[in-house]
Amino acid sequence: MGRLTTHILDASKGQPGSDIKIELYRVEDGEKTTLINTVYTNADGRTDAPVLEGDDYVPGKYQLVFHTGTYLRKQGVELLEPAFLDDVVIRFGLAAGQEHYHVPLLISPYSYSTYRGS
Repeated sequence: MGRLTTHILDASKGQPGSDIKIELYRVEDGEKTTLINTVYTNADGRTDAPVLEGDDYVPGKYQLVFHTGTYLRKQGVELLEPAFLDDVVIRFGLAAGQEHYHVPLLISPYSYSTYRGS
């Protein structure tokens, strides 16, 4: 059975991004989004369970929204309003036949990066 996982690393501090809200949406008909799941990262910057798995894991286009601005403010980072990266949105596809997708996020107040991990 397939699954989607993620984790967040605060690259500016070299530590996991904890207690960050993450929303997963399915993207259909070009731009219509449907909320599938809402999770929070734990002290290790990971979610306690996969973000997507089981019968909900179907091929298609998805979108993860990482609410990083709230986290950065809690860390004492002074952000301009509106913040440059208040929410980081990553759109990606899940292809048929792939069992595990891992989408990590490395953040700082003014940049982010991601990749398909393992």
